[in-house]
Amino acid sequence: MINKLIKAGLGLALSAVMLGTAAVPAQAQQKPKDKVSLMLNWYLYSEHAPFFLGKKLGYYADEGIDLDIQEGRGSAVTAQAVAAQSVQFGYIDVTTMIKAAARGAPLISTGVLFQISPMSVMAFEDKNIRTPKEIIGKTVAVTPGDALSQVWPIFLKVNHIDPTQIKTVSGDAQTKLNAVMTGRADMLLGYVMDQAIKLQDATGRKVYPIRFADYGVNQISSGIVVNKEWLAKNQDLTRRFMRASTRAVEAAVKDPQAAVDAMLEAKPKAGVAATLLIGLQRSIALYHTKETKGQPPFRVTMGNVDKSLNLLVEYGAIDKDHRGKPGDYVTLDYLPKN
Repeated sequence: MINKLIKAGLGLALSAVMLGTAAVPAQAQQKPKDKVSLMLNWYLYSEHAPFFLGKKLGYYADEGIDLDIQEGRGSAVTAQAVAAQSVQFGYIDVTTMIKAAARGAPLISTGVLFQISPMSVMAFEDKNIRTPKEIIGKTVAVTPGDALSQVWPIFLKVNHIDPTQIKTVSGDAQTKLNAVMTGRADMLLGYVMDQAIKLQDATGRKVYPIRFADYGVNQISSGIVVNKEWLAKNQDLTRRFMRASTRAVEAAVKDPQAAVDAMLEAKPKAGVAATLLIGLQRSIALYHTKETKGQPPFRVTMGNVDKSLNLLVEYGAIDKDHRGKPGDYVTLDYLPKN
């Protein structure tokens, strides 16, 4: 009896050793996640929420990616960080990237999320300014030298408005907001999901934006950018990142509130839930043109990129001789096939 117990004990011990030995290779075969940094275009606001939702839902982890989402300090700064390979991915205004790339920066976009420009001229709803013609005689707050101020003359020209019919006050981003809040200006140049939300948060008054894109002036905006040299060595990682990001954006479109909640859960000081939701809904409205409606996000048409290049040349952001072709700046090769 004792011999049987000893043999049984030895058998169990041997089995445990064998199981333990078998477990080691299985664990060793588990590939560690790629640590990836995504630097945003600015401090957190509504349009960034999809990335936080994708991270919370495990979409990046599913692709073997350990994602770190970093706030930015402007698209140009993030473009520099991507060009220097300080971060792997940037989420910025793609036309800002194009301007840098036209001057030799090794950058390219792997997907354009905002295919309709968020640029707008906005006023409080109770001022009843709804069309470009109703801007005539009003005072508009602008920031000299920024992208909006450069496109503004083209918007006026396309809509047959003489610039002398508009009064302007100048200042930085906060000065523009203050000018409208204090009544020194009737309107300001801003983005539908940014300044419009800040105005509403600060005053409790609803804001009506007149989008440039609705009145003849459109250019692509926010998207993912990478370093070309880094991309050549990390094509599989890029495909996995774009696959996860596509899922994240699609999930945010289906449930914008969940996206806002995910961002606030990760970063409680990102904003006010109610107005962040409005901002995200306005962002979602910029994801597709008529040509890309019904397609997965990020799939911009090269025709849209081409028109944006023409606009950049028209307002002097890039030299005509260095304009290049759409494929020089945007590739769709790393997006999911279906």
